[in-house]
Amino acid sequence: MKLCPKYETIKKGLKPAKFHPLMKPTLRAFPEEIRRVIGKAIFDLQRGEKLFMPLSRPMPTVGSNVHELRIKNRDGSWRVFYVTVAEDGIYVFHAFMKKTQKTPKKEIDLEIKRLKEMLIK
Repeated sequence: MKLCPKYETIKKGLKPAKFHPLMKPTLRAFPEEIRRVIGKAIFDLQRGEKLFMPLSRPMPTVGSNVHELRIKNRDGSWRVFYVTVAEDGIYVFHAFMKKTQKTPKKEIDLEIKRLKEMLIK
């Protein structure tokens, strides 16, 4: 699995975290408290740690090895989707504020689309 070069961001000594271009404005709109939790979780993934429930859970409906970060505070719930690829690092490709119990189909479709955009076969 290769990554399209325009999505590369590499930090020395860590697995690279590669963000879909539309992730930055999305994450900037999240509350600072939520951004800090997301940043810490991604940093832990870069260091090679595995994340588990309740913070992270698998999302096989989106793709193989895809997980969602699950962050809550008093104002709501946020989801961030990522996949860890051993040789390439962490791809972070979608995020949104969750407003319903079940993840809406339009969000799942968008997650699949963005993941495909980041991958080169």
